[in-house]
This record gives sequence, structure tokens and C-alpha cells, in this order.
Amino acid sequence: MESTSFFGSIVEFFKVGGFWMFPIFVAQLFSLAIIAERVVRLYLQRSPNLRGQASLFENDIKKGNLERVILQARSLDRGSALRGVVEAGAQAALNMGGREEVQAKMDEVLVREQSKLETRVEFLAMLGNVGTLLGLLGTIVGMIRSFASLAQADQLTKAAMLASGVSEAMHATAYGLIMAIPALVMYSVLQNRVNKLSDDMTQAALRVYNLLGFHYDSVPSKKSAEK
Repeated sequence: MESTSFFGSIVEFFKVGGFWMFPIFVAQLFSLAIIAERVVRLYLQRSPNLRGQASLFENDIKKGNLERVILQARSLDRGSALRGVVEAGAQAALNMGGREEVQAKMDEVLVREQSKLETRVEFLAMLGNVGTLLGLLGTIVGMIRSFASLAQADQLTKAAMLASGVSEAMHATAYGLIMAIPALVMYSVLQNRVNKLSDDMTQAALRVYNLLGFHYDSVPSKKSAEK
């Protein structure tokens, strides 16, 4: 009985709020889907431990075992951003590309991994603003309709019509805020997580790059040494 009453209240809430409740509801569905997907990706499948993983390659890089470094990188979990970064840098060093090429190859993978972290997070801010604006639009439309009806109504029905219009307007505003507030809060939470993971990924990649850079000369240096 309580669940029936609850859903009945929701249906009544939508009826009173008018047409603009449904666009807000669609925006809410999109925001909830993005929040659920990003929480799984950024919290359950990613963790800021890449700096610790970077130390696994230190001994092999110092010994010059780049083939082993590449194999170790490929053995990392597919969700690890360090996998592609280390493999690209070690392969460039193995090909005697020099520090510039090592950095370029690693930066290329870092940009791609950074894009994966930021995917769809920015849409939450947009959806939150859209929800607020739709609620405001519903409020304005409700008030316009209310006052337009008053001009043609008699004295007995004016009060009821005004109350109905104001109720519709306030319901749209309330639902717009109900949709927008969680979206904007989660945008900040997820953006903070993205920044934390990005910093960890950058520091881990920098550590590997420094190891590769200090232990492998540039191509011109190698050529001059061979002469």
C-alpha cells in the first residue's frame, strides 16, 4: 500500500507540474546513467596506484632489458593506463629513437588515457544547468498561462485558477532543482577523481620517462659514438 501511495504521489507530482516535467525527467535519466557509468570506471576499475606500478620497471630499465619491460607492461591489467604508456616509451627507446621520441610516444598515449578519464564527466555540468533552466522555463510558462486565464475568468474562479498556475510553476522549479543538484554535486566529485587519477598517471609516466631518458642516449649521440 505504501509503495502504491508513493508512486501515486509521483504521478500526481508530474501531472501538476505540466509538460516541462518530462524534459527534466529525460535530462535526469541521462545524468544518472553518466554518474553510474563514471563511478564504475573511475572508482571501481581505476585506482591511484600507478606510481607504485612504475617502480616495477626500474631494475629492468637500468639493466637495459627493454624487451622484458615491454612484456611486463603488456602483462599489466588492461585497465591500467600505465600499460600503453610504458610500452610506447620502451619501444621507442628500443628503436634508438632518443629522448625526444620516447617523450613524444609516451605523451601520445597519455593524451589518449587522459581523454578516457574525462569522457562524459563535463556533460553533468551541462545537464545540471539544463535541468535548472527547464524548471525555470516551466515556472515562467505556468505563470504566463495562469495570468492569461485570469483575464477571461470570473471573480469566483480567479483564485482557483491562480493557485493552479502557481502550483504548476513551483512544481517545475522544484523538480528542476531536484534533478540539477545531484548532477552538479557529482560533477565536482567525479572531476576531483579525474584530477587525482590524472596526476597519479602523469607522475608514474614521468618516472618511467626519466629512467628511460637517463639510461639511453639520443640518436645523434649514438651515431657519433659509433664513428
